[in-house]
Amino acid sequence: MGKQLVLAEKPSVARELARVLGCSRGGKGYLEGSNHIVTWALGHLVTLADPDVYDPKYQKWVLEDLPMIPEKMELVVMKETQGQYGTVRQLLHRPDVDGLIIATDAGREGELVARWILAKAGFRKPIKRLWISSQTDKAIREGFASLKPGEAYVNLYKSAQSRAEADWLVGLNVTRALTCKYNAQHSAGRVQTPTLGMVVAREEEIRRFVPQDYWTLQASSDGMILLWRDKNGQARLSDKERADSLVKAVTGQTGRIVHLEKSGKQELPPLGYDLTSLQMDANKKYGLSAKQTSNAMQQLYEQHKLVTYPRTDSKHITRDIVPTLQERLKCIAVGPYKEAAAHLLRSGIKPTRRFVDDEKVSDHHAIIPTEQFVDLNGLKPDERHVYDLIVKRFLAVLSPAYEYEQTLIRVEAGGETFQAKGRTVTAMGWRAVYGEAPAEMDADEDDSEQNLPALKRGDSLPIRSVKVVNGKTRPPARYNEATLLAAMEHPGKFIEDERLREAMDAGSGLGTPATRADILEKLFDSFYMERRGKEIHPTAKGKQLIDLVPADLKSPELTARWEQILLRISKGQADPAKFTGDMRLYAAKLVSNVIADSGTYRHDNLTREKCPTCGKFMLEVTGKKGKMLVCADRECGARVNLSMTSNARCPECHKKMEMRGDGDKKAFFCTCGYREKLSAFKERVGERVDKREVSKYMQQQDAPDAINSSLADALKNWGK
Repeated sequence: MGKQLVLAEKPSVARELARVLGCSRGGKGYLEGSNHIVTWALGHLVTLADPDVYDPKYQKWVLEDLPMIPEKMELVVMKETQGQYGTVRQLLHRPDVDGLIIATDAGREGELVARWILAKAGFRKPIKRLWISSQTDKAIREGFASLKPGEAYVNLYKSAQSRAEADWLVGLNVTRALTCKYNAQHSAGRVQTPTLGMVVAREEEIRRFVPQDYWTLQASSDGMILLWRDKNGQARLSDKERADSLVKAVTGQTGRIVHLEKSGKQELPPLGYDLTSLQMDANKKYGLSAKQTSNAMQQLYEQHKLVTYPRTDSKHITRDIVPTLQERLKCIAVGPYKEAAAHLLRSGIKPTRRFVDDEKVSDHHAIIPTEQFVDLNGLKPDERHVYDLIVKRFLAVLSPAYEYEQTLIRVEAGGETFQAKGRTVTAMGWRAVYGEAPAEMDADEDDSEQNLPALKRGDSLPIRSVKVVNGKTRPPARYNEATLLAAMEHPGKFIEDERLREAMDAGSGLGTPATRADILEKLFDSFYMERRGKEIHPTAKGKQLIDLVPADLKSPELTARWEQILLRISKGQADPAKFTGDMRLYAAKLVSNVIADSGTYRHDNLTREKCPTCGKFMLEVTGKKGKMLVCADRECGARVNLSMTSNARCPECHKKMEMRGDGDKKAFFCTCGYREKLSAFKERVGERVDKREVSKYMQQQDAPDAINSSLADALKNWGK
C-alpha cells in the first residue's frame, strides 16, 4: 500500500500536520512518515500568466495593444517559489504516492492554491480534502479521520478560478489603459475602485456640507435635566428667537409630571466574531489596521493554536461545536477571564439558536477560542489585544442578557413639554464581561439617560433654570478603517437595483474577509488614500482616478453581480465558461470607454526635486510609514524616503516621533516641537536597555514592510 501526500498552504501548518501524523523524516521541502508525506506551498506556487507570456509585445505598455484577451488563460510557476514547486511536483508523481490530501486553507482561495498546482503538474491520482476550522491536535486528528472526497470541492475551485480570471481580464486591462492614456501609474479593479469611490464620495459630501445652527432647551429641576420637546417629539429648534421666547415662558414655572412609564428591557448578547467585525473592533479599541489584525490572527491560529480559523464570514457556530464549549471555557479560565469563565461553568452553558445555527454557517463558524490552554505572557502586544477581544466576545455570547428598567417622564410647565429618561440596571448579564454597563445607550444625542430620583405621576417639579444650548449640524464623519470595513461588508446602500442590493447585503459585500485588509493596504500603498490619525482621506490622485475610471467600476454593483454568479458556480448552478466569456467582452468594453474618455490627469504633487535615476521631477507622497518622493515616470518608479513615522516616543509629550534625514543626519522630530539627533536618541535609550535591543529597534525602523500576503502577491498586478 502506497502513501498519501498531504499538501498544506504554509510550512508552519505543514510542520504541525506532520507532527500529528508522525512524519519526522525530513527531506528538501517535505516531511515523511510511514503512511504520509507532508509538503507545502508557499502561498501561491502557481498563478495566471502575465500578458507577455501570450505575446512578447505586451512587455511594453502600449494603449494600441489593448485589450489583452487570451483565448485560454495559462498557468505559470511563480519564479520566487519555483524550487518548492519542483519539490511538490516530484512528490505528486512519486510511484509510491497513491493519492493526495488537500490541506490548504479551507476556503475558496485555499482551494485555488492547491488546484492550480495540481493542474500545472498534471496530477491525475485520487484526491481527498481536509476541512478543519482550528489547528489543534484534536481538530487535526478528527479532520484526518473524516476526510471529504475531492470531488465535493470542484465547484468551489471553479468559482475561485472564475473570479481570478475575471480579475485578470478586467483589472489588468483597465489598469494598463488608464496608465498608458494618462502617463501615470494607475490601477483599477472591481473591489478596490468602488472602495476608493466610497471614500471619495464621502469626502465630497463633507466638502459640500454647510453646517446649520440649531437650538435646544434644557431645564434643571431637583438635580434632573429636562429636555424640551415639541408636539412631534422633536428637540431641535431652527429659530433662536423662538427658543428665547420659550425660556421666558417657562423660567420660574412649576412643572407637573403628566406621564411616567417604567418598562423592563433587555439587551441580548452580541453574536460571535467574523473576521471583518473583529478587525473593526480592533481598530476602534486598539487602533490596529485591518492588516495588523489579520497578521495577529494568523499567529494566534497557526503558531499559538488559540483561536479557530480566522478568515470566516460567519458569526454563528454549528451544533457539533456545542459539546466542546465547556472544554474551551476551561482552557481560557486564566488571568482576567478566570472569574467570568468559572461563573459560566458553574451556572451551566445554555447556548441558544441565536448563536448556534447551522444554516447561518458557510465554510467556517465564528472565531472562538480553541481547546488549547493559553499562556498570556507568550503573546505579543497585538496578539494579546486581538485575543482579548475574541475571548471576551466568546464569554459574552454565552452569557445571559443585560437587563434594566427604563423610566420615562414627561413634564408640563408653562404650556410646554419636557422629558427625561433614566435607567436602573437589574442584571448586568453579558456586560459584566466588559466590566461595566454603558454610560449612555440612547441613540438620540440630545436625550441621554441619567439617574432619576423616586418620582410618581402628578408630582410637582420646580423649574430652577432654563438655558438655550446652541448646536450645529455636523457633516458625515470621514471613514476610518473600522467604518470603511463596515461599508465594504454592507455596501447595499450604494446600489440602486433592489435585488442586487439585497444580494450584496446577504453575501460577502465588497471583497471577502480574507482579502479586505490587502485591498485597503493596496489603496494606501498606491497613494490613492492616506491615513491622517484614524481618519482616511482620499488623495488628489485618488479623486482624479474616480473621475477617470469607467462608471461601472465606481459602483459596488459590478461586484454584486459577480458574487451572485460566483456563488451559483460554487453550487454547480452556473457555467464558469460563460461567465469568463462575458468577462472577455466586458474587459474590451471598459478599455474602449477609457480610450474614448475626454478627461485629463494632472500631478498636483509634483516637486522640483529631480529623480536620482532618470532625472525627471519627482512626486511627493505620503506612504504608510511617512513621506517619500516617487519618480513621476511610471517606467522608472524610483523612490526616496523623506521621513517616516517611527515607534520612538517623544520624552516630553509621549507621541510617536517622525524620523527625517539620511545617514549621520538622521534625527527625530515631534509635533510638539521636540527634536533629537539619532546619536542622542541611541545614547538616551541605551541608558535603559541593552545596546543590542537598540540596534534591533533601529533595524526594524529601516526594514521594508512585508505588507502583502501570498494571495496579494499573486494578484498584485491584476488591479483587483
